[in-house]
Amino acid sequence: MLTLNSIGLDAIKISELAHDLNYLLANFQIYYQNLRGIHWNVKGKRFFELHVKFEELYNDANLKVDSIAERILTLGEVPLHTFEDYSKNAQVPVGKNISEDEKAVRLIVHSLTELLKIERGILDKSDHMDDEGTNAMMSDFIKEQEKTVWMMKAWLGETV
Repeated sequence: MLTLNSIGLDAIKISELAHDLNYLLANFQIYYQNLRGIHWNVKGKRFFELHVKFEELYNDANLKVDSIAERILTLGEVPLHTFEDYSKNAQVPVGKNISEDEKAVRLIVHSLTELLKIERGILDKSDHMDDEGTNAMMSDFIKEQEKTVWMMKAWLGETV
C-alpha cells in the first residue's frame, strides 16, 4: 500500500531520495570549502580575475547548499550538518593548499563533474517519483554547472 506524505509523494521512496540528496549535500559542502580555499590562496598573474570568479562560485555553491538542505527538510528528512558527516559521505576531492591557478580550475572541473553525476542520478529518481520540486532543482543545477564546466575548460584551453 502506497503511503503519501503531506506533499503528496511516496513516503518510502522520498526517504531514499533524501538519502541521495544528503550525499549531494555532503559533496557540495566539500566543493564549497574547496572554493573558499582556492579563493583565499590563489596566486599569480591571474589572481584578480580568479579571486573574483572563485568568490562568485562559492557564493553560488553556498546558496545551493542551502537549497539542498531545505529540500531535504521539505521532504520530511534531516539534512547532514556536521563536517564529520560531510567528510565521511563525500567523494569530491578535498583541495588542500592549492594556490596555482590551473590546479585550482582543474579542481573545480573535477568537482563539478562528480556533482553532475550525482545530480543526474537524483534527477532520474525524482523524475520517476513525480517529485517536480527536486526534479526542477536538479535540472537548474545541471544546466548551470554544465556551463561552468564549459567555461572552466575553455579557460584551460580545452574542450568539453
